[in-house]
Amino acid sequence: MNKKTVTDIDVKGKKVLVRVDFNVPLSSKDPNDEIVVTDDTRIQAALPTLTYLLEKDAALILCSHLGRPKTAADKQYSMDPVAIALSDALQRPVTKLDELVGASVTEAVSQMQPGDVILLENSRFHPGETKNDPQLSQQLAALTDAYVNDAFGSAHRAHATTEGVVQAIRAKGGPAVAGFLMEKEIAALGTAVDNPPHPYIAIMGGAKISDKIKLMDNLLKTADKILVGGGMANTFLQAQGHEIGTSLVEEDALPEAKRLLDMASDRFVLPLDVVVAPEFKADAPATTVSVDAIPADQMALDIGPQTLDHFQEVLEGARLVIWNGPMGVFEFERFATGTNELAQILAGLVDGGTQVIIGGGDSAAAVNDAGLTDKMTHVSTGGGASLELLEGKTLPGIAALDNK
Repeated sequence: MNKKTVTDIDVKGKKVLVRVDFNVPLSSKDPNDEIVVTDDTRIQAALPTLTYLLEKDAALILCSHLGRPKTAADKQYSMDPVAIALSDALQRPVTKLDELVGASVTEAVSQMQPGDVILLENSRFHPGETKNDPQLSQQLAALTDAYVNDAFGSAHRAHATTEGVVQAIRAKGGPAVAGFLMEKEIAALGTAVDNPPHPYIAIMGGAKISDKIKLMDNLLKTADKILVGGGMANTFLQAQGHEIGTSLVEEDALPEAKRLLDMASDRFVLPLDVVVAPEFKADAPATTVSVDAIPADQMALDIGPQTLDHFQEVLEGARLVIWNGPMGVFEFERFATGTNELAQILAGLVDGGTQVIIGGGDSAAAVNDAGLTDKMTHVSTGGGASLELLEGKTLPGIAALDNK
């Protein structure tokens, strides 16, 4: 994944189309409300690339999707509040346009000067975005001299703003390169895929094993151990013959769990004890029991202290750790201990020289909630994209970019 970046091209006086990931949390989904951005983490993550380009006298045309609008009538997903938050972050004016392409966009872009910043309307308001429509791709390419993709979280989608536009820009002789955030993601996750240092330990959590079967198959080619927690551990435990009460189990995935255990049982590390409750509620009474003694009327909602101690022992001396998925129902404080304490353990490993990569999604949220984001080697901004990259898949948004 040796791709050119913004430092490999001359942008002085050029108009640069930057695909950013501004799919940020909003204060409301009611279009009648005054909607504001409630967390600007993804905006802040884009600033190094945007600032660099502006310092090199480029004019910036930014595009991103926001939420899952069905049509352009879903105005609660308009980019207007994002433009305000971005202007605050950049400390310069940001002109937000009401279309992705069209006569008004062409006119506004034609008037741009170096240092100007335009934010186009939500790319998913246009039906051609998710269809990777060639006409839309060509309209976007016509606006710009160069293309920069800094939206790793969308790199697994072959959409018009991530893949189609690259082909259109290349056809007219323009460069298509990675931004600094994309470069950082490729470098961090690429290490785990291409040439991981050993011992290499993967930690898998979350609710479903079915979402991560391909990932675990691929990890077994390289990882020395796979620690399993969260809801998916229940399916593995049942596959081993344990009674797991009313715990979440993917019955359809039991054959796959058995196959994985038969293939590499010595490399899977499963919970020794779990925190159980009679119902899935934040205030449900919690009890810690051995995995051999889960009551018939109780469900496992977190890993227990013995499991944490065992996981910590296995993690000692690791040179690389990848973590994807929480250890329990971390949204409920009572069942967040396993996830939070694991985050603390991993932060301690980083202090000792271990590379710890958090694979986006709920794991990234848990680490952020614990105030430990800055303590990790790398926290991915793309849940689905990081999973697919670790599965060994080619991401179209990365593959399309210029090679060095």
